[in-house]
Amino acid sequence: MEWDTERPPSVKETIDRFKSKFNLKLPGIFIIIIIIVVIWILSGIYTVAPNEVGVVKRFGKFAYTTTPGLHYRLPYPIESLLKAKVDEVKKMEIGYMTVSMGPPARYRDIPEESLMLTGDENIISIQFILQYKIKDAINYLFNVRDVRETVKDATEAAMREVVGKINIDEVLTVGKFQVQQNVKNLSQQILDNYKAGILIQVVQLQDVHPPKSVIEAFRDVASAKEDKIKIINESEGYRNDILPKAKGDASRIVNEALAYKEAKIKGAKGDTSRFIQILKEYRKAKNITKTRLYIETMEEVLPSVKKIIIEDKTGKNVLPILPLEGIKELSEKQIEEKR
Repeated sequence: MEWDTERPPSVKETIDRFKSKFNLKLPGIFIIIIIIVVIWILSGIYTVAPNEVGVVKRFGKFAYTTTPGLHYRLPYPIESLLKAKVDEVKKMEIGYMTVSMGPPARYRDIPEESLMLTGDENIISIQFILQYKIKDAINYLFNVRDVRETVKDATEAAMREVVGKINIDEVLTVGKFQVQQNVKNLSQQILDNYKAGILIQVVQLQDVHPPKSVIEAFRDVASAKEDKIKIINESEGYRNDILPKAKGDASRIVNEALAYKEAKIKGAKGDTSRFIQILKEYRKAKNITKTRLYIETMEEVLPSVKKIIIEDKTGKNVLPILPLEGIKELSEKQIEEKR
């Protein structure tokens, strides 16, 4: 077929030339056209996977979203379809790149991403991973041109801002968890301002160390600080163990002293009261009271004393008694002491 370059052919001329070229009759052409139209109409059938959201554009502009399942849209170019995997968690490495999963795994450092300046003007290398997913499919597809690069730049900027406000010692030791949380919150805030439709799920520090030229010295410093914290914790534990015992002993001694004090006071009051009563009785009958006191005293003393009772009041027939038993007991006691 040769076309006239001066003017475009009409529809009738085009059909006539196709008929002459392919030797087709008019009913056959209509059948082909109907088949093409049917195929074009059926091209609007599509499915959305369970972990996806379908976004339909009408003449290049957002029209509506569809849920997982079988759906129909107007055929292209009237409507077109975009799909976003909203349940897929995407992972990104910043500061390093996995070259091979191994075994053994091999990694390559990216200094232009990992080297940062801390708040006390020290250089530190931070390698971390980022996990994120789609939060809003419409914003994800229409508001940002290169979503992955935008997420990477926002998170790296957040990490540099957070690290630039704290000392290097805090990043290397006890402040890692707080750094992760601050970077996650700040990067999420940046992406929300961009309306990127991204949800930051995890910011995980992988390797944090000073530059290679001073890494050994920094490791010694970090180890010394960890030992310091360990010793302080052990000392506090010892203190927490000793103080309650000392307080308990002090409380017990005070209570015993108070009890002894009360017992002595009450005993003294009792003795005083008894003495006053005896004094009153003595003043009433001095001789009787003297005799009673003498007898009571003898009752207390005599049971523990060896006694010899002599009936002869004159004492003329009494023979001298040598206290051999006392001497024997005294001799045995001296022998035991010498042993």
